[in-house]
Amino acid sequence: MNRHDPGERAGPHGSTAARTATGAAAGTAGPERAPGADESDRMRTECEDALVTAVVKAVAESGAHAGSVFLRSRDGRSVVLAAACGTPPSLLGGWRLIPVNSPIPVAVAYRSGRTVHLADAAETVRRYPQLAVALPYAFGSASVPVRAGQESLGALAVVWAAASGHPGLSRTQLRHLRTIAGRLGATLADLRARGGALDCDAGTVPLQVPAPDAPSVRVGLFDWRLDTGAVVADEELCALFGLTPGTFDGRAETLAARLHPGDRLSLRAAARSARADGRVLARRLRVRTADGYRTVELWGRVPEVPGEEARSHLVGSVLDIGAGAAAVTAVQRLRDGLFSLAPDGRVAYTNRGLEQLLGVSGPELLGNCLWEVVPWLSDPVFEDRHRAAMVSQQPATFLVRRPPDRWLAFSLHPDANGVTGRVAPAAPPQAAGPPVGSRPPEAAAEAEPGADPDDPPTDLAAPARLGAIYRMMQLGSALTAAVTMDEVCEVVSAQLLPAFGGQHLAVYAIEEGRLHLLFRTGHHDRFLHRLEGRPLDTPLPGTEAPALGVPLFIEDRPDPPGGRPTGSGAGAGAGPGEGPGEAVGAWAYLPLIASNRPVGACLLGFDDAHHLTTKDRGILTALSGLIAQALERARLYDAKNALAHGLQHALLPHRLPVLPGILTTGRYLPGTSGMDIGGDWYDVIPTGDGVALVVGDVEGHNIAAAGTMGQLRSAVRAFATAGHSPGAVLAGTNRLLADLDPGLLASCCYLRIEPGSDCAYAVRAGHCPPLLRHPDGSTEVLELAGGPLLGVVGTSSYPETRLDLPRGSVLALYTDGLVEERGRDFDLGVDELRAALAHARAADLDELADHLLRKARRSPHRSDDIALLLTAYHPDPG
Repeated sequence: MNRHDPGERAGPHGSTAARTATGAAAGTAGPERAPGADESDRMRTECEDALVTAVVKAVAESGAHAGSVFLRSRDGRSVVLAAACGTPPSLLGGWRLIPVNSPIPVAVAYRSGRTVHLADAAETVRRYPQLAVALPYAFGSASVPVRAGQESLGALAVVWAAASGHPGLSRTQLRHLRTIAGRLGATLADLRARGGALDCDAGTVPLQVPAPDAPSVRVGLFDWRLDTGAVVADEELCALFGLTPGTFDGRAETLAARLHPGDRLSLRAAARSARADGRVLARRLRVRTADGYRTVELWGRVPEVPGEEARSHLVGSVLDIGAGAAAVTAVQRLRDGLFSLAPDGRVAYTNRGLEQLLGVSGPELLGNCLWEVVPWLSDPVFEDRHRAAMVSQQPATFLVRRPPDRWLAFSLHPDANGVTGRVAPAAPPQAAGPPVGSRPPEAAAEAEPGADPDDPPTDLAAPARLGAIYRMMQLGSALTAAVTMDEVCEVVSAQLLPAFGGQHLAVYAIEEGRLHLLFRTGHHDRFLHRLEGRPLDTPLPGTEAPALGVPLFIEDRPDPPGGRPTGSGAGAGAGPGEGPGEAVGAWAYLPLIASNRPVGACLLGFDDAHHLTTKDRGILTALSGLIAQALERARLYDAKNALAHGLQHALLPHRLPVLPGILTTGRYLPGTSGMDIGGDWYDVIPTGDGVALVVGDVEGHNIAAAGTMGQLRSAVRAFATAGHSPGAVLAGTNRLLADLDPGLLASCCYLRIEPGSDCAYAVRAGHCPPLLRHPDGSTEVLELAGGPLLGVVGTSSYPETRLDLPRGSVLALYTDGLVEERGRDFDLGVDELRAALAHARAADLDELADHLLRKARRSPHRSDDIALLLTAYHPDPG
């Protein structure tokens, strides 16, 4: 029996070939490199160079401080961040992967092929409010498509600091951006034509380069002949010594004359050291300038030259380090704290004053973010201050209280390559409203009227978490792009944990009145397993929260272990052993309610005892509603998607019949966009005097098209097995479709083979012409008489065409998705398929089918389904 799983293949004799991917992996296994590996590496390097060159040049030409290149994903549903210059991808949050249909400028530029120019923050808010919610900073942007001919490959975007009223980029700058994007598109298309893959997906690691900047250290290069005193110097070294490159006479004495008199001996000592040791390390020299002297460092080594016994010359560099060394010394003397942050927020430099003010040592700070190391800076609002400074390129200042009652003023001064920060002691604020992230110390003396009685004393209070409000907006924005339940859970984890400082998160769905774990993150899961499969009437906090529709907050672990947890809300007095256990310090149980019914529960856990203020609880309760709606929408999508796939699998043949002298194999390839379901089908039908081959295509890519396809397939089988002629089969199917009136049309090619006569009768209803490969390999397009599409007019007739079928020939029936491409002539696609069939090996039908579909499988932007049916005619001579 010919077994065939839809989307895979049916073997020529019916048995499913259970093959592994060893053939694909064989080229890379073992110590030897696969054939073509060097060429693949070269093309990958060429692609990376093109991306980096384009994004750096775009930033330089536009005067922006950040730029990025997004490329089309493998499945064609998203554009993925491939390269960034300036602002690091970590600051972009959820914008590393953008759905192509989202209202974001990069996606709009990609799918429309037009430039999206947002001059300032006001225009961004007016035209793209979703972008302004996610990145509420003062900036302008321009997004241009990266295209190759009429095909969009991605988009190029730049960002600049822009308050209201900024004019944006000039027409010349926009034209330059489009030129850069066009050259990048041509390069990428050329690489693809040479076999280079431009595959991007959610796991793609973007290339990162710093924004163009003036060099911070001047370096001059030289080659000094120690035996003759001749010096070859570059222009930078001449400039460091105050010499004009064209007038330098190339003598060491001339350079020595520019040194402080006390350092001329040091230069001669460097020459003696080079002869003796073969190198010179950090020899400091003072070079005369118009205002005094500049300190430089001499570094060099004597190269080993074959055939030369004596060390004859010194090659090396002169570094201008005087200003840098003096600046470091000066900064270390300051009582105020000074620090430097890389673009992603990690500390690159601190002085001693900062260490004293923050109470943290320099080694603890270096390489980390301030808000990750300093507990009282852990509120997301401080991280957002850094993000705001980097994106808007505007200075930011804020006041912070270091517990218990010391106040510090922070100021951030950004440029494209990072942030310089200053911290200084400050007086307590006198304004009516508290500063960002804390309350004034005088409030600790007396509780405020109406304050939450559960809140701890104000001198130990957690920050007000204004950043969490922004996280709520960001979560809502990110959830709009999440489609499946897995995507929703990933978004919730990425947004909720950093907003509230949690370490564990679990999401449960309710099915038939029981909890079932969908997602978890964190290293403690014993209690989570106890909730799996529990009915909602079980007296546990995790079940009571969704059952009652009331959130539950447990703020510390039971003491002693197994005792009652201390908490608030419904179920806070859970019995022994019913809390989250000693592994986790605190939990927040959030019911997920959608359309007034519980759909699940979200559990947020903390390693230590954790107090959630009234504001925190209110925000979490509001977020649970957003999560519930997104989860329910994703559940419906997953169910619809599963139904679509199930319907597709049920309607396509699972096995093809075994027939004497006739070998068949079929393929179905769904489109790379949409629900992956359509109306293409194929079938092999034994009849009384032969076998019928059918390929058809119902217009549309949805469940309605698949349903209509199933009805047509059944109708064709019924008419064929009843012994009707090919023309009568299509005429009857056409009448049926017209009577059903589904509002859809269909094309079909029907061919009946009579093995004893070596001939076939074919009929066509607006379908692609079949191909016939002769035993000698020559292949022709069979021009058949045809009728209109099925469903147009119920009384249409379909003329038959008699075909001679040589023994050893191969027939190919297919749908238009295999030969149609946007912007290309249809006949050219058919001829390309004919040539591929003619030049391929035909000994194995499975291999032949895979060969014909290879290009289609690799295409990430194919929107149409494909059905392919191959038949080899080898009748028994007896």
